[in-house]
Amino acid sequence: MDSQSLYFSLELVAGSGNTLNVEQRAALQTSLVILQKNYKFQRVMLWGKVLGLKADYLIAQGRGEDEMKDRKNLYSLNCVDWFLLPPATGPLIDQVSSVAKGRFTGDPSHVYEHRDIRRRGEGDEEEEVVTKVNEESRLAVTVHHIEEEVSVVPRGAFVKSPHGLVQINRSFGGLSHSEAGKLDSFLHFSEPKNLKKKSILEMSQLNPAIDFLDVLSDDIPKGSWSLQFECGSKVCVLRSLLWLGLTFYHVPMTPQHGYIYIGDGAKNLDLAFML
Repeated sequence: MDSQSLYFSLELVAGSGNTLNVEQRAALQTSLVILQKNYKFQRVMLWGKVLGLKADYLIAQGRGEDEMKDRKNLYSLNCVDWFLLPPATGPLIDQVSSVAKGRFTGDPSHVYEHRDIRRRGEGDEEEEVVTKVNEESRLAVTVHHIEEEVSVVPRGAFVKSPHGLVQINRSFGGLSHSEAGKLDSFLHFSEPKNLKKKSILEMSQLNPAIDFLDVLSDDIPKGSWSLQFECGSKVCVLRSLLWLGLTFYHVPMTPQHGYIYIGDGAKNLDLAFML
Protein backbone atom coordinates (compact mmCIF):
# COMPACT_ATOMS: atom_id res chain seq x y z
CA MET A 1 0.00 0.00 0.00
CA ASP A 2 1.14 3.53 -0.82
CA SER A 3 3.03 5.28 1.96
CA GLN A 4 1.16 8.52 1.19
CA SER A 5 -2.16 7.02 2.38
CA LEU A 6 -0.77 4.67 5.03
CA TYR A 7 -2.95 5.71 7.98
CA PHE A 8 -6.15 5.52 5.96
CA SER A 9 -5.24 2.21 4.27
CA LEU A 10 -4.26 0.36 7.46
CA GLU A 11 -7.69 0.98 8.96
CA LEU A 12 -9.39 -0.61 5.94
CA VAL A 13 -7.39 -3.87 6.11
CA ALA A 14 -7.52 -4.25 9.89
CA GLY A 15 -10.71 -6.33 9.80
CA SER A 16 -8.74 -9.58 10.10
CA GLY A 17 -6.90 -8.29 13.20
CA ASN A 18 -3.54 -7.74 11.52
CA THR A 19 -2.23 -4.19 11.73
CA LEU A 20 0.67 -2.06 12.98
CA ASN A 21 0.94 -0.43 16.38
CA VAL A 22 1.09 3.34 16.94
CA GLU A 23 4.85 3.37 17.41
CA GLN A 24 5.46 1.60 14.10
CA ARG A 25 3.06 3.90 12.24
CA ALA A 26 4.74 7.03 13.61
CA ALA A 27 8.22 5.76 12.67
CA LEU A 28 7.13 4.70 9.16
CA GLN A 29 5.52 8.06 8.46
CA THR A 30 8.94 9.74 8.48
CA SER A 31 11.33 6.92 7.57
CA LEU A 32 9.53 6.02 4.31
CA VAL A 33 9.76 9.66 3.14
CA ILE A 34 13.51 9.67 3.84
CA LEU A 35 13.84 6.27 2.13
CA GLN A 36 12.16 7.58 -1.02
CA LYS A 37 14.48 10.59 -1.13
CA ASN A 38 17.70 8.64 -0.48
CA TYR A 39 17.04 5.94 -3.09
CA LYS A 40 15.35 8.34 -5.56
CA PHE A 41 12.22 6.18 -5.91
CA GLN A 42 9.15 7.48 -7.74
CA ARG A 43 7.06 6.20 -4.82
CA VAL A 44 7.41 3.90 -1.84
CA MET A 45 4.98 1.19 -0.75
CA LEU A 46 4.67 -0.49 2.62
CA TRP A 47 4.69 -4.11 1.47
CA GLY A 48 4.04 -5.76 4.83
CA LYS A 49 5.46 -7.48 7.88
CA VAL A 50 6.95 -10.97 8.16
CA LEU A 51 6.64 -12.29 11.71
CA GLY A 52 9.67 -13.89 13.35
CA LEU A 53 10.35 -15.61 16.66
CA LYS A 54 12.69 -12.93 18.07
CA ALA A 55 11.80 -9.93 15.87
CA ASP A 56 9.60 -9.00 12.92
CA TYR A 57 10.71 -7.82 9.47
CA LEU A 58 9.01 -4.70 8.08
CA ILE A 59 9.17 -4.78 4.27
CA ALA A 60 9.05 -1.70 2.02
CA GLN A 61 9.04 -1.63 -1.77
CA GLY A 62 10.43 1.21 -3.87
CA ARG A 63 9.22 1.67 -7.45
CA GLY A 64 10.75 3.52 -10.37
CA GLU A 65 9.39 4.64 -13.72
CA ASP A 66 8.17 1.16 -14.70
CA GLU A 67 5.85 -0.08 -11.94
CA MET A 68 6.52 -3.76 -12.69
CA LYS A 69 10.20 -3.95 -13.60
CA ASP A 70 11.70 -1.14 -11.52
CA ARG A 71 11.08 -2.58 -8.06
CA LYS A 72 13.40 -2.89 -5.09
CA ASN A 73 12.54 -4.52 -1.77
CA LEU A 74 13.98 -3.39 1.55
CA TYR A 75 13.60 -4.65 5.11
CA SER A 76 13.84 -3.13 8.55
CA LEU A 77 13.73 -4.40 12.12
CA ASN A 78 13.00 -1.05 13.78
CA CYS A 79 11.01 0.85 11.08
CA VAL A 80 13.89 3.37 10.79
CA ASP A 81 17.00 1.68 9.33
CA TRP A 82 16.37 0.05 5.95
CA PHE A 83 18.50 -2.54 4.13
CA LEU A 84 18.22 -3.75 0.54
CA LEU A 85 17.15 -7.34 -0.04
CA PRO A 86 19.18 -9.34 -2.59
CA PRO A 87 17.43 -10.13 -5.91
CA ALA A 88 15.66 -13.51 -5.94
CA THR A 89 17.52 -15.31 -8.73
CA GLY A 90 16.76 -18.84 -9.94
CA PRO A 91 19.71 -20.55 -8.18
CA LEU A 92 18.95 -18.70 -4.92
CA ILE A 93 15.29 -19.78 -5.02
CA ASP A 94 16.32 -23.44 -5.53
CA GLN A 95 18.84 -23.18 -2.71
CA VAL A 96 16.40 -21.67 -0.24
CA SER A 97 13.62 -24.16 -1.07
CA SER A 98 15.89 -27.10 -0.26
CA VAL A 99 17.50 -25.67 2.90
CA ALA A 100 15.25 -23.25 4.80
CA LYS A 101 12.45 -24.76 6.87
CA GLY A 102 10.31 -23.66 9.82
CA ARG A 103 9.59 -20.18 11.18
CA PHE A 104 11.68 -17.07 10.62
CA THR A 105 13.93 -16.32 13.59
CA GLY A 106 14.10 -12.53 13.21
CA ASP A 107 17.89 -12.49 12.80
CA PRO A 108 19.01 -11.68 9.19
CA SER A 109 22.42 -13.29 9.77
CA HIS A 110 20.98 -16.59 10.97
CA VAL A 111 22.30 -19.45 8.81
CA TYR A 112 20.24 -22.47 7.75
CA GLU A 113 22.21 -25.64 7.03
CA HIS A 114 21.28 -28.72 5.07
CA ARG A 115 23.53 -31.78 4.91
CA ASP A 116 23.19 -34.15 1.98
CA ILE A 117 25.16 -37.37 1.47
CA ARG A 118 25.99 -38.11 -2.16
CA ARG A 119 27.82 -40.97 -3.81
CA ARG A 120 30.94 -40.05 -5.72
CA GLY A 121 31.54 -41.94 -8.95
CA GLU A 122 30.66 -45.62 -9.30
CA GLY A 123 32.30 -46.74 -6.07
CA ASP A 124 30.95 -46.82 -2.56
CA GLU A 125 32.64 -43.58 -1.60
CA GLU A 126 30.27 -41.05 -0.11
CA GLU A 127 30.75 -37.35 0.44
CA GLU A 128 28.81 -34.98 2.62
CA VAL A 129 27.59 -31.79 0.92
CA VAL A 130 26.63 -28.91 3.21
CA THR A 131 24.41 -26.15 1.80
CA LYS A 132 24.12 -22.90 3.74
CA VAL A 133 21.64 -20.05 3.32
CA ASN A 134 21.20 -17.00 5.53
CA GLU A 135 17.81 -15.67 6.59
CA GLU A 136 18.18 -12.48 4.57
CA SER A 137 18.21 -14.56 1.37
CA ARG A 138 15.25 -16.59 2.58
CA LEU A 139 13.32 -13.37 3.25
CA ALA A 140 14.06 -12.12 -0.28
CA VAL A 141 12.78 -15.38 -1.82
CA THR A 142 9.62 -15.40 0.35
CA VAL A 143 8.77 -11.82 -0.66
CA HIS A 144 9.38 -12.77 -4.31
CA HIS A 145 7.02 -15.78 -4.10
CA ILE A 146 4.23 -13.75 -2.46
CA GLU A 147 4.64 -11.00 -5.08
CA GLU A 148 4.48 -13.53 -7.91
CA GLU A 149 1.48 -15.47 -6.64
CA VAL A 150 -0.88 -13.13 -4.76
CA SER A 151 -0.15 -9.44 -5.45
CA VAL A 152 -3.43 -7.84 -6.57
CA VAL A 153 -4.57 -4.71 -8.45
CA PRO A 154 -8.01 -3.73 -9.80
CA ARG A 155 -8.53 -3.96 -13.56
CA GLY A 156 -7.65 -0.62 -15.16
CA ALA A 157 -5.51 0.71 -12.30
CA PHE A 158 -2.36 0.35 -14.41
CA VAL A 159 -1.86 0.93 -18.10
CA LYS A 160 0.77 -0.51 -20.44
CA SER A 161 2.18 1.71 -23.17
CA PRO A 162 3.03 0.41 -26.70
CA HIS A 163 6.69 0.47 -25.62
CA GLY A 164 5.96 -1.93 -22.75
CA LEU A 165 6.14 0.65 -19.93
CA VAL A 166 3.70 -0.06 -17.08
CA GLN A 167 2.52 3.03 -15.20
CA ILE A 168 -0.34 4.21 -12.98
CA ASN A 169 -3.50 4.93 -14.95
CA ARG A 170 -4.29 8.54 -13.98
CA SER A 171 -7.79 8.28 -15.45
CA PHE A 172 -8.74 5.25 -13.30
CA GLY A 173 -11.77 6.21 -11.20
CA GLY A 174 -12.31 2.87 -9.49
CA LEU A 175 -14.51 -0.15 -10.10
CA SER A 176 -18.27 0.00 -9.71
CA HIS A 177 -19.92 -1.90 -6.83
CA SER A 178 -21.08 -4.67 -9.17
CA GLU A 179 -17.62 -5.02 -10.76
CA ALA A 180 -15.91 -5.06 -7.35
CA GLY A 181 -17.99 -8.12 -6.40
CA LYS A 182 -16.41 -10.25 -9.16
CA LEU A 183 -12.96 -11.87 -9.15
CA ASP A 184 -12.74 -11.14 -12.90
CA SER A 185 -12.23 -7.46 -12.03
CA PHE A 186 -8.96 -8.10 -10.18
CA LEU A 187 -5.57 -8.94 -11.66
CA HIS A 188 -2.23 -10.33 -10.49
CA PHE A 189 0.41 -7.59 -10.47
CA SER A 190 3.17 -9.89 -11.75
CA GLU A 191 4.40 -11.32 -15.04
CA PRO A 192 1.41 -13.02 -16.75
CA LYS A 193 1.44 -16.81 -17.14
CA ASN A 194 -2.12 -17.77 -18.13
CA LEU A 195 -2.52 -14.91 -20.62
CA LYS A 196 -0.36 -16.67 -23.20
CA LYS A 197 -2.57 -19.79 -23.03
CA LYS A 198 -5.73 -17.95 -24.11
CA SER A 199 -7.16 -18.55 -27.59
CA ILE A 200 -7.19 -15.93 -30.35
CA LEU A 201 -10.95 -15.47 -29.84
CA GLU A 202 -10.47 -14.76 -26.11
CA MET A 203 -7.57 -12.39 -26.79
CA SER A 204 -9.66 -10.40 -29.30
CA GLN A 205 -12.04 -9.38 -26.49
CA LEU A 206 -9.24 -7.98 -24.31
CA ASN A 207 -7.85 -4.46 -24.29
CA PRO A 208 -4.03 -4.81 -24.53
CA ALA A 209 -3.52 -1.52 -22.67
CA ILE A 210 -5.16 -2.73 -19.43
CA ASP A 211 -5.68 -6.51 -19.87
CA PHE A 212 -1.99 -7.47 -19.87
CA LEU A 213 -2.12 -9.33 -16.53
CA ASP A 214 -3.61 -12.63 -15.28
CA VAL A 215 -7.13 -12.62 -13.82
CA LEU A 216 -7.67 -13.88 -10.25
CA SER A 217 -10.59 -16.06 -11.35
CA ASP A 218 -8.14 -18.26 -13.31
CA ASP A 219 -6.20 -19.21 -10.17
CA ILE A 220 -5.83 -22.87 -9.27
CA PRO A 221 -7.23 -24.19 -6.97
CA LYS A 222 -10.56 -22.44 -7.34
CA GLY A 223 -11.69 -20.81 -4.13
CA SER A 224 -8.25 -19.61 -3.05
CA TRP A 225 -9.61 -16.06 -2.57
CA SER A 226 -12.12 -14.71 -0.06
CA LEU A 227 -14.02 -11.63 -1.33
CA GLN A 228 -16.07 -9.58 1.12
CA PHE A 229 -17.55 -6.11 1.50
CA GLU A 230 -16.78 -4.42 4.80
CA CYS A 231 -17.28 -1.03 6.52
CA GLY A 232 -20.97 -0.91 5.60
CA SER A 233 -20.35 -2.39 2.12
CA LYS A 234 -18.16 0.61 1.25
CA VAL A 235 -14.88 -1.31 0.96
CA CYS A 236 -14.12 -4.44 -1.06
CA VAL A 237 -11.65 -6.69 0.78
CA LEU A 238 -9.84 -9.68 -0.76
CA ARG A 239 -7.95 -12.18 1.38
CA SER A 240 -5.66 -14.88 0.06
CA LEU A 241 -6.16 -18.37 1.46
CA LEU A 242 -2.93 -19.56 -0.19
CA TRP A 243 -0.70 -17.05 1.60
CA LEU A 244 -2.59 -16.36 4.82
CA GLY A 245 -2.05 -12.75 5.85
CA LEU A 246 -2.27 -11.14 2.40
CA THR A 247 -5.13 -8.60 2.45
CA PHE A 248 -6.16 -6.35 -0.45
CA TYR A 249 -8.64 -3.49 -0.28
CA HIS A 250 -10.40 -1.31 -2.86
CA VAL A 251 -12.91 1.48 -2.30
CA PRO A 252 -15.39 1.27 -5.23
CA MET A 253 -15.85 4.39 -7.36
CA THR A 254 -12.50 5.77 -6.12
CA PRO A 255 -8.91 5.02 -7.23
CA GLN A 256 -7.96 3.95 -3.69
CA HIS A 257 -6.57 0.42 -3.49
CA GLY A 258 -3.65 -1.47 -2.03
CA TYR A 259 -2.51 -4.66 -0.35
CA ILE A 260 -0.41 -5.64 2.64
CA TYR A 261 1.00 -8.94 3.88
CA ILE A 262 1.23 -9.57 7.64
CA GLY A 263 2.04 -13.20 8.32
CA ASP A 264 4.71 -15.76 9.20
CA GLY A 265 5.90 -16.22 5.60
CA ALA A 266 4.53 -19.77 5.31
CA LYS A 267 2.52 -20.94 2.32
CA ASN A 268 -0.74 -22.78 3.04
CA LEU A 269 0.08 -26.05 1.26
CA ASP A 270 -3.01 -27.75 2.74
CA LEU A 271 -5.42 -25.44 0.87
CA ALA A 272 -6.35 -28.05 -1.77
CA PHE A 273 -7.54 -30.41 0.99
CA MET A 274 -9.40 -27.67 2.87
CA LEU A 275 -11.65 -26.54 0.00
